[in-house]
Amino acid sequence: MLGKKLVTAQKRGETRALCLGLGMVACSTMMYFFIGITIVPFYTKSVWTTETVCKVLKANIKDKVFCPNSKGSEDEEIFPYPCLQVWVNLTASGQEVMLYQTEDTLERNPKCSYVPDKLENSKEVKARIETIASNFKKYQTFPCYYDPGGTQTNVILSRLYPAKGLLFAFLWPTLMFIGGCLIIVLVKISQYVSVLSAWQ
Repeated sequence: MLGKKLVTAQKRGETRALCLGLGMVACSTMMYFFIGITIVPFYTKSVWTTETVCKVLKANIKDKVFCPNSKGSEDEEIFPYPCLQVWVNLTASGQEVMLYQTEDTLERNPKCSYVPDKLENSKEVKARIETIASNFKKYQTFPCYYDPGGTQTNVILSRLYPAKGLLFAFLWPTLMFIGGCLIIVLVKISQYVSVLSAWQ
């Protein structure tokens, strides 16, 4: 009687462990799919792939401009902010080009190097842009990214999804997938040993 209870409990434990392993594999597969349709296209679409050194030539704050609507946004999301324009000397080619914060900055407003998030306090936005301008004037040389193919003549300060960020995004689903596979393999080995012991 006790042996039957132990066997039943063992089978239940194996079933739960097998379901856990299959669930982990399924979740990691969904995460792979989600990363593949969201982050990977932005990474592959970016042409600013080569890192070089940029030297600030001028950083000016012009009159306020309006943040243009992005796709799917409403009119109330348009807000005025000071327009910061940073021009740099590209070490790789020696050209004078305009610097943007990220790829998204160029799409949102090609006239400004920095586009702030929508903030109700306009003084805070102005203070932040002035701080950024002073930092550019203080730190004259810094790494930046340019397009080696020449499609885009401007440069960006940082990529939205760098190679390290992409690898980090794939790290967790990979660990979950490996863990799920290990659980399934261990359960199958346990079942095989149990059947072998019973047969002997």
